[in-house]
Amino acid sequence: MAKSDKKILEPNWLDTPENHDYPAAKSYLSLLLHDDDVNHLVDKLDKAETTHFKAKDILRASRLDLLPKENLHVAKDLKKIAKGTALSPVLLVRGDLYHQVPLTIADGYHRVCASYWVDENTDIPVKIVDL
Repeated sequence: MAKSDKKILEPNWLDTPENHDYPAAKSYLSLLLHDDDVNHLVDKLDKAETTHFKAKDILRASRLDLLPKENLHVAKDLKKIAKGTALSPVLLVRGDLYHQVPLTIADGYHRVCASYWVDENTDIPVKIVDL
């Protein structure tokens, strides 16, 4: 089998998000909410238990497009997956179907997309909180 024909492995995941994930989530959420709400959500995310959702369901619930494999950050994550490097769990804020509010990926959009490219049914560890 040629090197380029190798099947990409399933993603490996860290048990907990990396320290820089919370400031990244805070930065993104600060575009959507007031500081007090952002700080409260990020604190809740830090304390939340980890659960798992499929890559395809996270993308559908967020109503975000699947980024192409060639996207710089998706490509980096695909290389990490191929090398067996563990990825950080994703940080999510639950949507509200009754009010047509989609799921918010506070941190980890590129990791979700890379995981989807490997297998749309990839179980992704997430921390999810209500708004």
